[in-house]
This record gives sequence, C-alpha cells and structure tokens, in this order.
Amino acid sequence: MTGIETDVLILGGGPAGLWAAVSAAAAGARVVLVDKSRCGSSGPTVYGTTLLWDLAPGPDRADAVDSAFTAGGGLGDRAWLHRVADESHRRLQTWSGTRHRVPDRDATCARFDGASYLRRLRRGALEAGVRILDHHPALQLLVDPAGTVVGAAGIQRHNKFRPWTIRAGAVVIATGGCAFLSGGAGTEVNTGEGLLMAVEAGAELAGMEFSSAYGLAPVLSRVQPHPVVAPGLSVHFAALYDEAGTELPGRYPAALTAIADGRRVFASLHEVPDTVRHWLSRHGAIDAAGRLPVRAVLEGTIRGAGGLALADRACATSVRGLFAAGDAAGREVVAGAAGRIGGLRGAWALASGSWAGAGAAAFARATDRTAFARAVPGAGLGPHAHIDPRSVIGLVQEHTLPLRRSYRRSAGSLADSIAELDAMWPGAQFELGGIGVGQVRARQAAALLAVARWAGYSALERTESRGIHRRIDHPDARSDWRVRLRCGGLDDVWVRREQAPQPRDGELTAGTPAAV
Repeated sequence: MTGIETDVLILGGGPAGLWAAVSAAAAGARVVLVDKSRCGSSGPTVYGTTLLWDLAPGPDRADAVDSAFTAGGGLGDRAWLHRVADESHRRLQTWSGTRHRVPDRDATCARFDGASYLRRLRRGALEAGVRILDHHPALQLLVDPAGTVVGAAGIQRHNKFRPWTIRAGAVVIATGGCAFLSGGAGTEVNTGEGLLMAVEAGAELAGMEFSSAYGLAPVLSRVQPHPVVAPGLSVHFAALYDEAGTELPGRYPAALTAIADGRRVFASLHEVPDTVRHWLSRHGAIDAAGRLPVRAVLEGTIRGAGGLALADRACATSVRGLFAAGDAAGREVVAGAAGRIGGLRGAWALASGSWAGAGAAAFARATDRTAFARAVPGAGLGPHAHIDPRSVIGLVQEHTLPLRRSYRRSAGSLADSIAELDAMWPGAQFELGGIGVGQVRARQAAALLAVARWAGYSALERTESRGIHRRIDHPDARSDWRVRLRCGGLDDVWVRREQAPQPRDGELTAGTPAAV
C-alpha cells in the first residue's frame, strides 16, 4: 500500500494520539492514524483506571497547580499547568462517555475505566472521519529537501509485511514513552521508536534524566501470562507492608526503597476487586500466608518526564512539520522532575494531543506539499540481520531495569553503563536489520538502545537529586541546578543545560544557557 496522502498523520493510537486525531479533524483536516498494534486496545491505558484533572477555575485549581509545581521540583511552569487544567476541564464538560468520582479520594480528578475510555475515543475519532490503520508500525519519517517532515513509512503486519508510505502536511508523534520491555502491563508497545525517528530527523529531547519511574507489580510464581489476559498486573495497591508486617508510610517511594535495600514488600488485598483477586490466586501470586508479594517494574519515560522537546504552544518540536503529544513529548514544562502526579498525566495526554492536532492541521493548511520526499535513514533498517536484536535488548535491560542502575544512580554506575551502551551502538546501527517482523524487532532494539543512551548521558550530567532522579553521590537538590536539560545526537550524544524559561503568557521562551 503506497501513495496515501492526507493533511495530518498521527503515529500512535493511545489517548494522546486519538485526542490529536479528533482535534485535527475538528479543524477541518483529513486525518490518518497508524498504530503498531490495535488502536484503542493496546498500551498501558487499557489496564486499570485512568485519572484526568477536572478542575474548574478557582482555589482548587490553583492548589492543584501549586502542588504539581512543588512536586516537580520547581522545573515546571505554572502557566502551562493552568493551560492543561483549563483544556482538560473544558473537554470533559462535553464528554459523553461514562466517568465517575470515588468518595474519599482525590476530588480534583475524573476517573475512567481505561479500556472503556480508549474505546470511546476510538469511536469518536471514527465518527469524526479519521482513517485508522491498525497493525501498521511506522519505521521512518519522510522529509522534503528543506528538512520539513512530510509523512512516514512503515510496514503492514497483517498484510504480509508489505510496505506503506503516507504523505502528509504535518505529522504528530504520539507513540508513547519507553519502558524498556520491563514487563509492565501494556508496555510491550512502548519501545521508543517514535523518539528515535524524530531524533534521526533532527529533533531534540528534554528531561531524559527523569526516565527512572518505577511501579509495582505482583510476583507471579507460575508462567507469565500474555498481557492481554493479565488484569492483575496493573493493580494499584492501597497499603504496602514490609516483611515484619509494618505498613510503609508514603506507599510507593517507601516500598521501592525497601526493595532496593533487599527487603521483600507485600501489598494489601482489601481494596482489590474480587475478579482480580481470583486471577492473582490462580497465577500463584498470593502466598500461603495470604500475602501478595510485589516487585519493582521500570516504567521509564511513561511515568517520567522525558520526551521530545517542545518549541511552542502548539506542541511543535524543533523540526518543522513535526509535533509531539502525550508521553512522547517532554513533560518537564508541566511535571518538572516528578513522576506520578495524580490526574496530571491523563490531562496532559488530552491537552497536548488536542493542541498538537490543531497545530498540525494549521501547519498543513499553510504548507506546500509538492516537494520531493525522501525517507530519513535510520538505525537497524538494513536488509540483513548480522546481530540478534535480543542481544541488544538484553544489554539495554541490564543497564536500565535493575534498581541499582536507574533508581539509585551514581557517576561510576552511569559511566559504566554509558561506555557499554556506546560500544554497542555502531553495531546496532549498521548490523541490525531484517525483513518483515525481523525489521520491526531490529528497529525496536535500536530504539531501546538509543533511549537508554540519552537517559544515561542526561542523568550523568545532572549532579543532584531532584524528583525521580536520585544520585547517591549527590543526594541533595541544589538551587543552582534549577535548570532543564536538552539532549540529542546518535553517534555522539550531546547534553545542553538551559535555565528553566520564564513564562510569557503560557508560551515557552527560549532557554538561557546555564553556567557550567
């Protein structure tokens, strides 16, 4: 399948991608959305409950913004936080799907069943005239002679891996974050290809040091099930205990610290639904004493703040014609150095998707599309495989998944990881490859390696502890490190420090280089 032309092309079918598609279609654009799996039925949002800020203007919104700004270590921007809150509240006022609030919980958030939320978004996109192509992983971006992104190319998984090419006036990257194939529910599709494609086209990244977010998952004593039939893998636990039965204050941070110290942690089952409890019991997750042991699972940039650096209010990147939304976009501007912040993550997917879709539609209307387009060369796209992608993925996971690597960082550990990952890059870039599913796996391995290198270099540069970035050799937050980091590069990774920009009517201003 070749020769498709559209105004806006969306890469990724999660919440941000679907909101982008609906927004672009509402602006009068022709929209095509491609997803590497099935749009609306894959990704972390499918599992469990989705929270979105739903805050009317007033004291509650101001308090939530101040709380998020403080939790982010002062790296966020209050004006952008207010923009997100306003967009989320405005959109939810016309939401026709089911939502609810849970008594005695955070009254600032609307709660949705994740699977139902995505199904409703997919249905709304189709009703708006969006063309959705499932099982169409994108492999490369297309650019014109001036370097403007004008489409993408990939393969069709369910059609004998035949290639596809789509020309577009603008492209939105909404491929999600990167969890390094850690085993978290629904994260098997979050492997960083969107970030790699964008950087190959010249884009910059922001906040990649904040890629060390961890979650908790049950320890299964029986065969690991396929994520599609694993409802117990994404349970959020009300109370957590150590081996002595003492409740851990602070819940997740305290539990992760205990696990990092070598102690076992157990979760309370009193708020777990009966169906999930039965599923956990069938898979041997509940021990003889009726306890549920849990393990740490790296969620990477999904719950962190790293992603493509944004250049303006419309969520454009540093490359013309390329926009970013959701977890694929850098969230320092709202989340700062924090990981989980209640309903802010869901509200960011809604807001950034809406802005990126509208921005892409406006850009497409004003763009001349007659220029010749070429595919951007990429790592791991060779016709033959001379390296097994599993060896690359194994090395990446060795230097990212363990708590001693990502939860508790140090200069020595980071430098060791960077050296080994850098040594692997030339081979992965030129020796990975294949056809059909082999090409998809090779591209995935190259993306995981690239993301691990960007995260490592950025974490080594930030010599302090702030938010989810913890340095055991620099345990305190420093006032002179209230700066943001940008990074990029493939063969030679670079990191640049910038002062946190001052807001100007909610618009990102140019960063000022910080003194080294």
